[in-house]
Amino acid sequence: MKMPSLVTMADNPVSNKKLIHQLENQELEAPGGIATPQVYAQLLALYLLQNDMNNARYLWKRIPSAIKSANLELGGIWSVGQRIWQRDFPQIYAAVCAQQWSETIQPIMESLRDTTRRRAFGLVAQAYTSISADDFAAFVGLPVEEAVKGAIEQGWQADPATQMVIPRKPEPPPVPLIPNEQQLARLTDYVAFLEN
Repeated sequence: MKMPSLVTMADNPVSNKKLIHQLENQELEAPGGIATPQVYAQLLALYLLQNDMNNARYLWKRIPSAIKSANLELGGIWSVGQRIWQRDFPQIYAAVCAQQWSETIQPIMESLRDTTRRRAFGLVAQAYTSISADDFAAFVGLPVEEAVKGAIEQGWQADPATQMVIPRKPEPPPVPLIPNEQQLARLTDYVAFLEN
């Protein structure tokens, strides 16, 4: 079986979905229904990258125990998944950095770390009006100075006297405008429905 290369695919969601589909097919077509540890490891890491925790959990449950115990990298990937499930952001970064990943898993885990960091920035922006620099740094998995610098680059404010970071609220998504003709057609359909 040919193992797809992930080095160029780690940051491309469309390619990731294609790769997930290929790996799922390899698992289904494997002799006896048991794929190689590399297929399981890549598939599990990609599910985590896509934040598809349900498929990651079910994959972990169907991997044979012998493969789980024989492959430490697979256990390390699942350790990251458990931290994601618990929404323990500081421990997600620690679990990603705690292991030396193989060359096929390394780009996925780096992309997972970066995606988690972007998600953390977005969550802080939505949930906080201000947050201590130390808490913010733990949440985004960076040293305090780098975290504050990253916040300032996002257009946020940082107060060195109080050691607080003040996020800028994200812009709400624009409401799509419906052309007048479409709006009139919908209204006409609605009235006609009510009359009948």
